[in-house]
Amino acid sequence: MNNDLKKKSAFWLHPHVKNKIMELYKKDNCSSQSEFVEKAVLFYSGFIHTQNAGDFLPKTLASMLTGIVQTTENRISRVTFKLALEICMMMHIIAELNELPENYLTKLRGKCVKEVKKSIGAVNFESVVKSHDEFNCEEVGN
Repeated sequence: MNNDLKKKSAFWLHPHVKNKIMELYKKDNCSSQSEFVEKAVLFYSGFIHTQNAGDFLPKTLASMLTGIVQTTENRISRVTFKLALEICMMMHIIAELNELPENYLTKLRGKCVKEVKKSIGAVNFESVVKSHDEFNCEEVGN
């Protein structure tokens, strides 16, 4: 006997659930209410057994979320590029205005890396001014 044959089953359903089935089975392109119920049971059992509920999110929701993430990524990339451009311009201006010893930038970079790590990226101008007295060009030149 073939196990793929369908068998008739009887279930008790609340009237509002039966009405939902009757209302939605054609919208889901099902040929019968039984097909709709079978698809619903398979979907829900898959949802229960999987760790990745994303497999069961509607495609439109997944597409919408992807679009939001891409838009945000594009905005952040544009702002980061503009910021890098402004910093580059500022560095060129400062380099033209100051004559610094050759090893100054190497030591300054090391100090700045420590400051940024210590402050988790929240360096403010006041803390730089305070630490500038401790770290100046003359000390680095020696």
